[in-house]
Amino acid sequence: MAVSGGFEGSQEGSRLAPLVSSYLRSLRAADYSPRSIAAADTDLAQFARFCEEREVAGVDELALSHVRAFVAGLSEGTVGPACRPYARASIARKLSTLRRFLGFCVSEGIVGVSAAQGVRAPKARRRLPQVLSPQQVFELLESIQGDDPLTLRDRALFELIYSCGLRAQEVLDLRVHDIDPDRREARVTGKGRKQRIIPIGDDALRAVRSYLERGRPKSAAVAPGSSAVGGSSAAPVREALFLSARGRPLRPSDVRRRLEKYLPASDAPAGTSPHTLRHSFATHLLEGGADLRAIQELLGHASLATTQVYTHVSPAHLRRAYRLAHPRA
Repeated sequence: MAVSGGFEGSQEGSRLAPLVSSYLRSLRAADYSPRSIAAADTDLAQFARFCEEREVAGVDELALSHVRAFVAGLSEGTVGPACRPYARASIARKLSTLRRFLGFCVSEGIVGVSAAQGVRAPKARRRLPQVLSPQQVFELLESIQGDDPLTLRDRALFELIYSCGLRAQEVLDLRVHDIDPDRREARVTGKGRKQRIIPIGDDALRAVRSYLERGRPKSAAVAPGSSAVGGSSAAPVREALFLSARGRPLRPSDVRRRLEKYLPASDAPAGTSPHTLRHSFATHLLEGGADLRAIQELLGHASLATTQVYTHVSPAHLRRAYRLAHPRA
């Protein structure tokens, strides 16, 4: 079997292909995002090529040694078309995909035990996130000035990311009806399609209102199919909160590119990204005295351990907590 990219769309046969197709259908049924499904498809196709090279015909012939060799090959750069070592985070993701797929095979009664059981991914180095100071955030957001639709959109976009601590994909997935100006809330769909309600600050709410009143209608007027009544193809465009100049939904690369446009006019360092605003949101809340579990809920983290990285970013918060809590501080 020669798989290019993934199993989806491939016309060539494989003993693994029907199982992978069934597994991907189960992900769709569980409402996984298209990006997650595409990543799983690509990862499993890569593993299938690895198995084919070693004449492992089916999942019932897999052994623990095969999975360990696959992980080692990713780390050493001997697996995959790039012929270079994969980053630890990428290896961890691919192994996680393989574990879930083999777990699916066990649950379906195809094999008795997962061949990935006991295989560990290499530990990723935890890098502290880049964080802006409140003054740097203020200068960056205030540098976005203008009444044209794109500038109004950009101001609303980045105010909302910082005010609510959103991931780039989360802010792009927002629909107009996800913003409730009266309740001053945003309904956000995060990883795993989990929804959470996040308060919107005054500055962000003003920026969003200005965009909805004076910016978005002009972009929506030139959207594909905007003149048609009804029509499913135009529906996602009409619903998306943030639109391009041509009335289309934005991509994460668009968000990064637009933010880079405003960096020279502020004191924000090179490399500042939309995710930097999310990190800054969490750190500033922590420094302001917010409870770590509340920050976890706002960020949409499944585990508190993920949120605890911000206690390392904010030594000022730790010093203040020490002074307030220690009897001999």
